[in-house]
Amino acid sequence: MSDADTTATTDWTIRTRTSAPTAEQLEAIEALAAGAAAADGNPPLSEQTLVELRTGSADLFVALAYLAESPAAGAPSPVSLDGADLVGVAVAVLPKPTADGPGVLELVVHPRFRCDGIGGALADVVAAQTDVQLLRAWSHGQHDGAARLAERHGFEPVRELWRMRLSGHTALDQPELPAGVRLRTFVPGHDDQKWLSANAEAFAHHPEQGGLTLTDLKARMAEDWFDPAGFFLAVDDEDNVLGYHWTKVHPAATDETGEHAAIGEVYVVGVLPGAQGGGLGRALTVAGVNYLLGRDVHGVMLYVDADNTAAVKLYERLGFTRWDVDVMFGPRA
Repeated sequence: MSDADTTATTDWTIRTRTSAPTAEQLEAIEALAAGAAAADGNPPLSEQTLVELRTGSADLFVALAYLAESPAAGAPSPVSLDGADLVGVAVAVLPKPTADGPGVLELVVHPRFRCDGIGGALADVVAAQTDVQLLRAWSHGQHDGAARLAERHGFEPVRELWRMRLSGHTALDQPELPAGVRLRTFVPGHDDQKWLSANAEAFAHHPEQGGLTLTDLKARMAEDWFDPAGFFLAVDDEDNVLGYHWTKVHPAATDETGEHAAIGEVYVVGVLPGAQGGGLGRALTVAGVNYLLGRDVHGVMLYVDADNTAAVKLYERLGFTRWDVDVMFGPRA
């Protein structure tokens, strides 16, 4: 679908799409998100939202804010796209008709152009053209501006996602695996469906993680960071998957804020219900953390729901401490 002008001021214009962005728009959105992440210390768009933008496999509503005029002389330039300057974007991944879970809304404004009403206008357009009662909005890093926008649209905090971090390079003591269980690494093309089935069972209560599809998996396997050597499966004697630990390494990078060392991530740990309670989750976690520490990363981080008390306590016992918080907002009850 082509873009449509929906809002205009003397300074900027908002255009909307109800389909995946063009290649040029996607490049600009990714560059905008990367610049905001460098400035804020938090990625403004989640990995799954970026997957949906790249693959076009979900129903989307995208609002893009462009400068109507060039920025003042000497001001940092936003992302240039087709003669217009992209200064903000809101992405609503709409709920699937066959799924019970809500859709997800994320919004980012170029750091140079904040506090100018762009974020509020993007949120207003989304509210006017979608059913926001079916959406949940993420604030990555618990920003005050996001809280104000949420309050204005009748949203309140409904979920906290902690980021926890383990510093240092000392390997953790590896606990023994339960009897009859061994670890091996993921084999692309062989274990895809086996892992998807195990993941759906392990996260049946978690619509985001448990709902991953083959398209989602392949999109992640196509990323530069994907390495099957850091994707551990716990299997029984018949090679049935009982649990897994998928790790990730964020490479070292240099941007306008300076040098950033490589950091490892406990990307996702899952244990099937029938294999829980025997220490498999701890053993998988430690195996993956020790693998990451062997990659000479600056530290290891992870995401965990604040109300997942058992997981939080496990990570705290392993030496992880809370680093930052992402907040999800939903319609006020």
